[in-house]
This record gives sequence, C-alpha cells and structure tokens, in this order.
Amino acid sequence: MLHDTRTTPAQNAARGLLGTFMATAGTGHLTFARAAFQAQVPDWVPMDKDTVVLLSGVVEIGLGLSLIFNTRHKVLMGLGLAAFFALVFPGNLHQYAQRISAFGLDTDTKRFARLFFQPVLMGWAVWSTGAWKALRRKSVS
Repeated sequence: MLHDTRTTPAQNAARGLLGTFMATAGTGHLTFARAAFQAQVPDWVPMDKDTVVLLSGVVEIGLGLSLIFNTRHKVLMGLGLAAFFALVFPGNLHQYAQRISAFGLDTDTKRFARLFFQPVLMGWAVWSTGAWKALRRKSVS
C-alpha cells in the first residue's frame, strides 16, 4: 500500500526543508507576496486572481505543515504535493509567455529557466517522502 515507507535521514531532512519552504511560500500568498503571485495566475482561470492566490496559499501551508508533522501519511502527502506542483505549472508558463516580472524573474532567460525547476520540485516531493519507492514497489507487485 501507499501508506508509510521508511525514509533515510537525508530524505527526512529534505522533506522538512521542503515543508518549511512550502509553509513560507503559502504565507507569502496571504501576505507580503500576494500581488506577485496574482501576476502568475493565467487569465483563463475562471476565478478572481486574489481568490486563487489565497486558496493556493492555504493549500501550500497545509501541505507544508503536513510534510513536516504528518509522517504517517508522508507518501500520500508527497504525491499530493507533486500533483499540486503540476497544477500550478500553467502559472509559470503564463509568467514566461506574458513576460511578467515577479520574484526576481525579470528576463526571459530567468523565466524560462524556472520552467525546468518545477519537475525538480516534483521529484523532491516524491523522493523525500518515499513516494517514489512506494510507487515502484507497488508496480512490481
């Protein structure tokens, strides 16, 4: 099953760091970086941009804290976070395609390079939670 799988001390540290990063980013959605996050919401999203930013911030805080404190379901949290990273990727594409400067991404080169960081975040989520190992084990059996 995809419940618990053993993780190494390095994975645990990486999961804690990622959880802290997510909780901090989520706090930014609700406070100091709210306008910058609004600039990333694609125009085709059928909701108010501020509402999207606030809701995604709450989700990020929840996922971040779950990565840190909910070790019993860390595999599911890792898969959920990887899915979340996939869902927000269109915002990164929007920022690149519309040439929107935010978060220090003020050139096309920087915005383009950021697109390749999203798969890294997804990999970090599934590796640090043991989800990769659990999925491989499930597919073998």
